[in-house]
Amino acid sequence: MDNHTTAAEEAAEERSVSGGHLVARALRNEGVDTIFTLCGGHISDIYDGCLDEGIRIIDVRHEQVAAHAADGYARMTGNLGCAVVTAGPGTTNALTGVANALRAESPMLLIGGQAALSQHRMGGLQDLPHVDVLRPITKFASSVPATARVADFVAMAARSAFAGAFGPVYLEIPRDVLDAKVPEHTARIPSPGRSRASTKAAGDLTDVERLAEVLRGAERPCVLFGQQVFTCRATEQARAFAEELVIPTYLNGAARGTLPPSHPLLFQLTRRDAFNDADVTVVVGTPFDFRLRYGASMKAPTLAQIDMGYATVGANRDVEIGLVGDVGVILQLVTEAVGTLSDKARAARAEWTARLREKETALVTARRSELENPSVPIHPYRLAHELDRFLTEDSIFIGDGGDVVTFAGNVVRPKAPGSWMDPGPLGTLGVGTGFALAAKLAQPQKEVVALFGDGSFAMTAFDIQTAQRFGLPYIAVVGNNSHMNQIRCGQIQKYGEARGSVANYLGDVDFEKFADVLGIYGEAVRDPEALGPALERARSAGTCAILNVWLDPDAYAPGTKNQTMYK
Repeated sequence: MDNHTTAAEEAAEERSVSGGHLVARALRNEGVDTIFTLCGGHISDIYDGCLDEGIRIIDVRHEQVAAHAADGYARMTGNLGCAVVTAGPGTTNALTGVANALRAESPMLLIGGQAALSQHRMGGLQDLPHVDVLRPITKFASSVPATARVADFVAMAARSAFAGAFGPVYLEIPRDVLDAKVPEHTARIPSPGRSRASTKAAGDLTDVERLAEVLRGAERPCVLFGQQVFTCRATEQARAFAEELVIPTYLNGAARGTLPPSHPLLFQLTRRDAFNDADVTVVVGTPFDFRLRYGASMKAPTLAQIDMGYATVGANRDVEIGLVGDVGVILQLVTEAVGTLSDKARAARAEWTARLREKETALVTARRSELENPSVPIHPYRLAHELDRFLTEDSIFIGDGGDVVTFAGNVVRPKAPGSWMDPGPLGTLGVGTGFALAAKLAQPQKEVVALFGDGSFAMTAFDIQTAQRFGLPYIAVVGNNSHMNQIRCGQIQKYGEARGSVANYLGDVDFEKFADVLGIYGEAVRDPEALGPALERARSAGTCAILNVWLDPDAYAPGTKNQTMYK
C-alpha cells in the first residue's frame, strides 16, 4: 500500500503545473495569442508558460506602451488584449494605459507581479497595494490567493472584461503563487468557450418596436454611430440601418469607416445642423460626454440611445427610448421592425438628406483653400488633406496628439471599417506607438499610418525600435509645431501672448535624425508640395519610417480655438 501510494504521488508530481503555466493555459483558453510585456523577475514563469502554449511575446521598453498595445490589440481583434508587467513601478507605469482602456471600453487584461505572500507587509521588492490602486479604473481587480486558482481567476477577469460595456481588468499574482507547482488535477482550469455566456443581447423587444414606430413616421431622422459599432463588429447592421431607413449618418471614434467616404448618407461637417433640426436622433454606442456637450448637442424632440452599458443610457440627459445590448443585434431588429418605408417617408427623407448635403457641400467648398494651403510652414489642414489622399482601403490610421489630430478628425476619412484608432474620451497622449504595434500585429497585411503631435511622439517613440525589431513596419508622421499647441492656444486666450508658451514650448527637434539611430527611414518635410512624395517614399521604405513635418505654430483647429474640449 505504501509503495502504491508513493507511486501514485510520484505520478501526480509528474503531472504538476506551475502558476505561470496555468496563466498561459488560461490565456490561450480565452483566445489570447499575444502578450505585451516588459520583463521582471516577478513574472518570468508566465513567459515560460507562454512559450509552451504558443503565445507570442512582444517585449517593449516601457510598460505604458505594453498597456496601450494590449488596448489596441483588443480593439483590432475583438478579443481580450493582455499586458504582463512586473510589480511596483512596472504596474504603476501601465496605469495610464489601463485608464485609457476604461474610458474607451476596451477589453484588456493587465497581469501584474507582486512580492511573495510569505513576505506580505515585510517590505518586499516592488511591493505596493496594486489592487487598491487599480480597482477604481478597472471592472475587476483582484489578487490571486493560491496557485490552484490561477486559471480560474483569469477566466473570472475575462468574464468581467466582456460583461456589458467592455473594459479593462487586473490580476495581481504574488511571486510564490506564480512559481509554485500544484498537481494538475487540483487546478480549476475552465474549458475554452465554456466559461462565458454570449454577449449578443437583443435588448427589450418592446422598446425595439417603440423605436421602430417612431422611425417609421420620422421625416428628419439622423444617427450617430460610435465606438461600439466596431466593438460589436456591427458594420453590416449599421449600414443596413442607415440605407434601408434612409437616415443621414455621422460617425465618431472607431465607427469611422462604417460607411465609405463617397456614401450618399455619410456626413462629416453638418452634425450640428442635423442635431439642431432632426425630429428623431439615434445615438449608437457612444456616451453623452464632452464630445456631445453632455447631451446638450441633441435638440430633436425624440432622442433614442442604444448602448452596451446600462449605466450609460440616459446619463447626463434624459432619453425618450433607451436600449441596452449588443448594438448590432439591436440595429438589425429595429431595421426589420420598421420594414418598408412609405413613399411619403422616403420623399421627406430625400428632401432632408438633400438639405444636409447642400450645407455639407458648401462647407467643404469653403475650406478647400485651407486644405490646399501652399504656405510655409505647412498648415495642419494641408497635412491632414495629404494624409486623406494618401490613405487607401488597406490603411489603418492612428491619431495621437492634440491640435494636429483635431485638424485631422475633420478631414481624414477612413476608407474601410476598422481603419481608425484614437485614444478615446480620456484624451491620452502617447498611445500611438503601442496602437501601431498592435494594429500591425493584428492586421499584418494592412498599412499602418500614425499621426503624432511632436509632444505625444516624444512620450513613447523609442518603441518604434520594438516595431522594427519584430518586423512590424509603420509610418510615423510627426506634426511638429514645437509646442503643445492645444494648450498653448488656451493659455494665450486666458493670459495673453507673453505667457502663452509657458510650460508648452517643446523646442525645435529634428525627429527625422532619430531614425538614423534605429536604422529606419527618416525625412524632414517643410514644403507642402513635398508631402505626397515623402509619404510615398515612407510607404516604399520597407522599414518603419519617421516623417518630421514642420507645421505653422500659429494655426489652431476650430475646436481648439473654441476650447470645446473643456465645455
